Amino acid sequence: MSNAPLYDTIGATYTVTRRTEPRIAARIWAALGDARTILNVGAGTGSYEPSDRYVLAVEPSAVMRSQRLPDAAPCLVGSAESPPFDDQSFDAAMAVASVHHWQDPIAGLREMRRVARRVVVFTHDTSDAGWRHRFWLTRDYLPEVADLLAGRPSLIELARAIGARIEPVLIPWDCADGFFEAYWRRPEAYLDENVRRGVSVWARVGPAVEQRAVHSLRDDLASGRWAERNQDLVDLDAAELGLRLLIA
Repeated sequence: MSNAPLYDTIGATYTVTRRTEPRIAARIWAALGDARTILNVGAGTGSYEPSDRYVLAVEPSAVMRSQRLPDAAPCLVGSAESPPFDDQSFDAAMAVASVHHWQDPIAGLREMRRVARRVVVFTHDTSDAGWRHRFWLTRDYLPEVADLLAGRPSLIELARAIGARIEPVLIPWDCADGFFEAYWRRPEAYLDENVRRGVSVWARVGPAVEQRAVHSLRDDLASGRWAERNQDLVDLDAAELGLRLLIA
């Protein structure tokens, strides 16, 4: 996890829009099975940490650590690639929406596998050639997102590294956690500065690309072009936009 500086930048308003989504949390917690001791890797502000089990968190960003609530799990400074724990120290290790920021995702996953008997990772599949076209924000406004993922391991490679099975996770239309794809049926949200500041993609594409995309989206919402292009989304309660659970 070499992106502590990135999250020190974007993390200041993270808790405004990034909260635990109960329906996704239920999937993650079910995947943890009967694990009683859990290591949360790249833990951020503590979203998705189950409150009824012992959790130890690892997070490199000081800004993110500072926003953990007083009753959150204890949190150490550390990286996914070198957790300071003995083999099989935990019943389970979990990582939620952080693998794509790790310096070496394969090494980090193998370390999770080493220190825990079960591994649960919430991530996204960008290895499908058509993934970028499934979500209107990347398809029509932010094609540059594809460049951010160049050279990263595919989902299949990540799963193979730890012998994981892959399960799809649908995004509810009213998702409480404001990650990149969360507002797929609420496009006006992407015009909100606070929403964008809670998503690392916007910081990574840079201010010029961000402003171009925001202006274009604003124009398309005002003209009705967005609604015309995406009328098939209006009646959907949940969308399949490439989010996945790896369970090993």
